[in-house]
Amino acid sequence: MLANYRIRAPFFEFGPKAYLYGERLLDLVMAIDRCAIEYDVDVIVDPQPTDIRLLAQHVKRVHVYGQHCDFLPPGRGMGSILPEALKAAGAVGVMLNHAERKLTLDAIEKTIRRADEAGLATIVCTDTIAEMEAVARLAPNLIVAEPTELIGTGKTSSMDYVLESIARIKAINPAIMVLQGAGISNGRDVYNVIRAGAEATGSTSGILKAPDPASMAREMISAVRRAWDERQAENAL
Repeated sequence: MLANYRIRAPFFEFGPKAYLYGERLLDLVMAIDRCAIEYDVDVIVDPQPTDIRLLAQHVKRVHVYGQHCDFLPPGRGMGSILPEALKAAGAVGVMLNHAERKLTLDAIEKTIRRADEAGLATIVCTDTIAEMEAVARLAPNLIVAEPTELIGTGKTSSMDYVLESIARIKAINPAIMVLQGAGISNGRDVYNVIRAGAEATGSTSGILKAPDPASMAREMISAVRRAWDERQAENAL
């Protein structure tokens, strides 16, 4: 775990995958950055590697992450993504083990260690409770709890899954922050999952398939803030 990395709960993640890139992505991410500042919510955006520098040079509150990296050291490795190269391009972290880019547990461990060496935070995607417990023992900064079968479906995780995943991860390492993903389609989904106990959530298709992606991103980020503030107020009673 990268010791000096700080991201505050509640936070939000937007992953454009390979849907959006270049200037069109920059326009959307700059709108997201303005929302992040307005609602005081940290936002992770993980673009294509070729867009990391473009985004990093223009944002103030968005945390730019790589979509993947490899655990090789500088040297040979044609076609690989070097952790130090992501860092030099302006990334502050990297996502690992997404359902579309699965890794073995051994590779996850080695890549977390290399990311730590390069000064990159790590957010690791997990599916089952068993997988997230195994990953929690490797001490990434963040874990995504995301049932693979729900990705892109518009169906969100059950509240039982949300609560159990958070409890299991925190029991192993309380410092790891947990993002609840999969099927987040609108502000109501965001509100519900944050109110249920999540520190964060995120969306790809819910934003990119909306008639106005920037407006949907605003709806989601504002819902993060509203749900979190209501939770904090209740806990203070």
